[in-house]
Amino acid sequence: MSNIFKKGYRYKIVIHLFFILMCLTFVVPMILVISISFSSEASVTAVGAGYSLIPKEFSLEAYQLAFANPKTVTYGYIVTISQSFLGTFLSCIVMGMVAYPLSRSNFAYKGVITFIVFFTMLFGGGMIPTYIVYTQFYGLRDNFLVYILPGLAGGAYYTLIVRTFFKGLPESLFESAKIDGARELTIFFRIAVPLSKPVFATVAFMMLVAKWNDFQTSMIYITNQNLYTLQYLLQRILNEAQYLNGLMSNPIPGVDVSQFKQPAETLRYAMCVIAAGPMLLIFPFFQKYFATGLTIGAVKG
Repeated sequence: MSNIFKKGYRYKIVIHLFFILMCLTFVVPMILVISISFSSEASVTAVGAGYSLIPKEFSLEAYQLAFANPKTVTYGYIVTISQSFLGTFLSCIVMGMVAYPLSRSNFAYKGVITFIVFFTMLFGGGMIPTYIVYTQFYGLRDNFLVYILPGLAGGAYYTLIVRTFFKGLPESLFESAKIDGARELTIFFRIAVPLSKPVFATVAFMMLVAKWNDFQTSMIYITNQNLYTLQYLLQRILNEAQYLNGLMSNPIPGVDVSQFKQPAETLRYAMCVIAAGPMLLIFPFFQKYFATGLTIGAVKG
């Protein structure tokens, strides 16, 4: 009995040490990124300086450059928050209404439609045809709706995940509701959706992160600076800083370019903090649903 206890105790120690090391592999880089973002450019880029978990020389110059134009950054946050949350909410509704009939055994065309949904995962329309359709036919150039409408259906991958969860719900619940006279929309919103909070929370969080990190839509379809997402705006700021620093390496005779020196290295890490911070704050609220949703479709042992 003592040996079994010792073996179990040693096993627990090994497991705990393993997960502590795993946590450190995620936490330490995050702390390092935050530390570098609050460091001076000179202390980071100096020969042999390297990075440190504690800023060697505390400085806010990277954040001062990132927020040099507060109005533009504020617009970036507003656009990003609006399109991320509104787009995710509407996509979850549409995606759920597509996935629900595909999960019902009495839906006649579920096999054909499921194949069509799956087929969209294999082949895309291409960038040029998509650009022509969005701008010429739908008029979405420099339009906020370009962030919402193209992804309104949520995507085939997420639709199939939700469909799989719906299929796992007890069929007797739906049959009882139909006997009581409930219509399909009533069953969907009153029974299917409330019972599917874990999968919707999981899918919503993944969609939210994808929309939050989207910069390509702004780069392709938006020219109005007030409609830029935060990620694309930060990328432009970083590119400008790197361009000005490029002038330093190739100075123009008779022109003092020292005034153009920008903290490009620390700025890069400050942007990581600015862009990722809100998502890190939101994740704990989704965590309990996220862990449940990840097991959807898993094989029971």
